[in-house]
Amino acid sequence: MCIPWQRYADDHTRTVDTMTAVLLFAAFLFGGEVTVPGADRPDTAAPTIVLGLLSCGSLLRWQRTRPGAVVAVTTGGAAATVALGLLVTPLLLGPLMLALYRLTVRAGRRSSRRHYCAALAVIVPTALLADPVAHHPWPMKTISPAVWLLFPVVTGNLVRLQRAYVDAVQARAEYAEQGREEEAHRRVVEERVRIARELHDVVAHHLALANAQAGTAAHLARTHPDRAHGILTDLAGTTSSALRELKATVKLLRRADEGDAPLAPSPGLAQLAELTRTCAGTGLDVRVATEGTARPLTPGVDLTAYRIVQEALANVARHAGARTARVRLSFDRDRLTITVTDDGTAGTGGPAGPVPVKDGRGFGLIGMRERAESVGGALRAGHRPEGGFRVTARLPLYPDTPAPTERTP
Repeated sequence: MCIPWQRYADDHTRTVDTMTAVLLFAAFLFGGEVTVPGADRPDTAAPTIVLGLLSCGSLLRWQRTRPGAVVAVTTGGAAATVALGLLVTPLLLGPLMLALYRLTVRAGRRSSRRHYCAALAVIVPTALLADPVAHHPWPMKTISPAVWLLFPVVTGNLVRLQRAYVDAVQARAEYAEQGREEEAHRRVVEERVRIARELHDVVAHHLALANAQAGTAAHLARTHPDRAHGILTDLAGTTSSALRELKATVKLLRRADEGDAPLAPSPGLAQLAELTRTCAGTGLDVRVATEGTARPLTPGVDLTAYRIVQEALANVARHAGARTARVRLSFDRDRLTITVTDDGTAGTGGPAGPVPVKDGRGFGLIGMRERAESVGGALRAGHRPEGGFRVTARLPLYPDTPAPTERTP
């Protein structure tokens, strides 16, 4: 916390330094008049004024930029006054004490210790050997300067440590703020990817089925008009469902105040029957087989499994040119293995057609792999030697970390 006088001192350093130098000069002159009772006071007014101006002038000029040089000048001034016969008092040591304080705050403990010892090595022998006044007691010549000069060194170290602590706290606060910003940015990126993946799964599946249904209806319009009419009826339902889900998803994204409230239960493997019926309208025969004892899945794994099957069947309808697809759900002790295979010819040397999205570069396969990894699973996809394509996903039944919450309108 910065109190008003500290703020003023930081904003008006030149004014503060000038006032300090004037006060120290006045105290220096007053210290030149102090002596012990019974001792003869030498006539040293003129030299005292010169030494005071030299010491305080060096403080005013260089105390913030060259504190080491100022310590040397003020040490010489203090030693000279002692040699003139003046009593060593805090008043005469004032300029040196301030210089030591500035040096300690700026240069640190080791440098201040060296300058402190050097100052004592100059002042104490001078006071003991060159003092012309024999009535000054020896403790005033030895212990007194050692104690008074130690005070600014200790104080300067405390101030330096406090400033270092404040700087460290500020650095940690800035680092934490930067970390929060990076975390927020990362979450925004992850949310954008999740939204893009959800929109792809919700909308692209219906559009792929609608495209397949439209193509089948156009093919059967002349030869089998009744079947074409039924497929067109299913096409209307498919497009209506796509528009409804797209509208609900966009509405969910735009309602930021109620973003945590689910609008409808997330789909899961329980909706596979409805999914296979929808695919049947495109002429694709989908058969589902279950191995092992079916177990309840966590919402994240259930949604992931459904989306993987949905995207795999959508890819079959779009690109494979297949007539049948097989979905096998294998339940082990702690893992669910999903295998989706088809008998298509795209990409396996059959008739020319669109480049399949399942070659590892399309968003469909990327989305399936991301979903599997989000719950701690893995996904593999590739062409079968006997023809067609295989998508295999292995998902843990009880993942260690829950998958990101995804809501489906």
